[in-house]
Amino acid sequence: MSKEKDKRLAQFGSHVRGIRKELGLSQDKVAINSNLTKSNLSEIERGNRNLAFTTLLELAKGLGVHPKKLLDYEEKKEKE
Repeated sequence: MSKEKDKRLAQFGSHVRGIRKELGLSQDKVAINSNLTKSNLSEIERGNRNLAFTTLLELAKGLGVHPKKLLDYEEKKEKE
């Protein structure tokens, strides 16, 4: 995986974790509601997993948010 791709996955994962915590949900609860394992959710939140579109939809359902909310974040650019 490229360094740039790794950063995007890490930023996305951090965003997902932020939403989950903001909603006061545990990883267990979100994993169950998303039909994911807790391990898979943890990998997503750490930026170690590139998820499929269907997984994104399930994750949004598990969080109780519209999928757009998961994609609505600013990528942080590296200083050159």
